[in-house]
Amino acid sequence: MDRRRLLLLTAAGVLGATVGRGTAGLVEEPATRHRGLLQPAAATPVQPPGTMPPPVGVVDQLPGAADRIALTIDDGVSSEVVEAFTTLATETGLRLTLFPNGCYRSWTDNARALRPLVESGQVAMGNHTFSHPDLCTIDDAAVAEDISANRRFLADTFGAGETPFFRPPYGSHDARVDRIAADCGHPTVVMWNGTLGDDRLLTPDQLMASARRWFAGRSITIGHANHPTVTTVFDQLLALLAERALESVTLADVWAAPR
Repeated sequence: MDRRRLLLLTAAGVLGATVGRGTAGLVEEPATRHRGLLQPAAATPVQPPGTMPPPVGVVDQLPGAADRIALTIDDGVSSEVVEAFTTLATETGLRLTLFPNGCYRSWTDNARALRPLVESGQVAMGNHTFSHPDLCTIDDAAVAEDISANRRFLADTFGAGETPFFRPPYGSHDARVDRIAADCGHPTVVMWNGTLGDDRLLTPDQLMASARRWFAGRSITIGHANHPTVTTVFDQLLALLAERALESVTLADVWAAPR
């Protein structure tokens, strides 16, 4: 067996051991090269949500075990990229936290495939506002409306309006924005301490250089469902997680609101 194939199989094992599996067969191409890395196991119980309550305030790294990483995906400009991430999660068991902007039709285009992953807990949701404004430049009422509109969108589309997690567009926030987000039901402002750098168009080599720099234990790593480059390096990203023995977790795996 060649080294690349071994790494991919190991990646599937690392990711699958972390949590329950996604629902197989929901999305067809373009990501069929991942098919067969991990067989779905519907009877496997989903990893229980975290026992820690969500913080009130700003977080930019994970607490606890040093072998966990939270991969968080923002925006959703491209329906094809959202579809590819959905297929990746379905076929490998990778756990993701998504921060959609409801103004992009990519999310409704892929809602049928994504919603079962959200319901199972394999994919968590956070609020990234509806239309991606710089919240520090608009008034209180406009901040509240854009956050609330996306909260309604997440609830209607994915049944996920109650998420505590909020990520301000461009990372632009202050005490006023944080207070309004909390008043809208999102007390945990999620920043990041790792990035794929793909808020702009990159080459595959540039994206992987960012991943090699930032994939580490306790990292909250930000990526985007905007440019297609990331979809061409999924296998390499999985292999990197395996090489570093990192387990993918959602933010809700770590912090869960008391029931």
